[in-house]
Amino acid sequence: MKYSRIIGTGGYLPPTIFTNADWEKRVDTSDAWIVERTGIKSRHIAGPNETASSMATQAAISALEQCNLLAKDIQLIIVATGSPDKIFPATACLVQKNLSVPTCIAFDIQAACSGFIYALSIADQYIKNGAVQNALVIGSELMSRLIDWTDRNTCILFGDGAGAVVLQASNEPGILSTHLYADGKYDDVLYLDNMQLGDHVDVIPSLQKSENFNTPLENMQPFIQMQGQKVFKVAVAKLGELIKDVQKQHQLKPEQIDWLVPHQANIRIIKATADKLGIPMEKVVCTVDTHSNTSSASIPLALDVAVRDGRIQKGQTLFFEAIGGGLTWGSALVRF
Repeated sequence: MKYSRIIGTGGYLPPTIFTNADWEKRVDTSDAWIVERTGIKSRHIAGPNETASSMATQAAISALEQCNLLAKDIQLIIVATGSPDKIFPATACLVQKNLSVPTCIAFDIQAACSGFIYALSIADQYIKNGAVQNALVIGSELMSRLIDWTDRNTCILFGDGAGAVVLQASNEPGILSTHLYADGKYDDVLYLDNMQLGDHVDVIPSLQKSENFNTPLENMQPFIQMQGQKVFKVAVAKLGELIKDVQKQHQLKPEQIDWLVPHQANIRIIKATADKLGIPMEKVVCTVDTHSNTSSASIPLALDVAVRDGRIQKGQTLFFEAIGGGLTWGSALVRF
């Protein structure tokens, strides 16, 4: 039987760093307030010429270099993103172009903060059924362009970046299991409207009759909307249920997990998840303080940090988990 294994990791963070002190100058907040409620101290903000595809490309190059694999050897590219360069073509196709990957399978998936786990699960199936040998799985997000910079409840939470892994067919187990879930009844607790197809569509015909109709449309930029307390409560509950499912399937004990690599949304959610798993924080890879919430990029970014600093070693068992808008949530149990 074929399995898929992670053989390379990579990450990219924009060079511009925005600290809590920078937010203090813009909105009514403080470093102490942000750190206490979220654990975030700083975040990276993409420059005007950076895009989801350009960041994804840099993360992919880093991952390919780590495992000494050439771009021409990739047969599948999946990019998880909620902030694509274009509605179409897919960001994955732009990454394929940037890397000069020959004709291959390339597409995006959108599952918000759970996107990387969804993408990892899909790529795992492609490899297990023999369709491809090598795959790039990437999470890349420009969250700073989706937030209202005057809303202190959301603007402080998000940052930009990209993370990537190379998956390769193997005779030894790597992706041990994935669990994916969604429940659309929570669609109003965390969302981002689509200007082209959403509530503003009724004004477009009248605006098109105006000579300067582009100006009012530009002012209709939608922003992330979130019911923070409800998201927190649902996240802790759903992740708790997820953990029970995984523990039941694998008869998993806390001591069998070497590292928890969670979605980096909020330190309180991370601690609650670790507690439900029975894992001490010393075995949790936590980058929320410096990366903030990079949505689908957060797990591969955190993974890359811990691989490169030597914490995560070959043969160790890792547990990924995330929850995001949809609501979607999921996990992956991985032997590295």
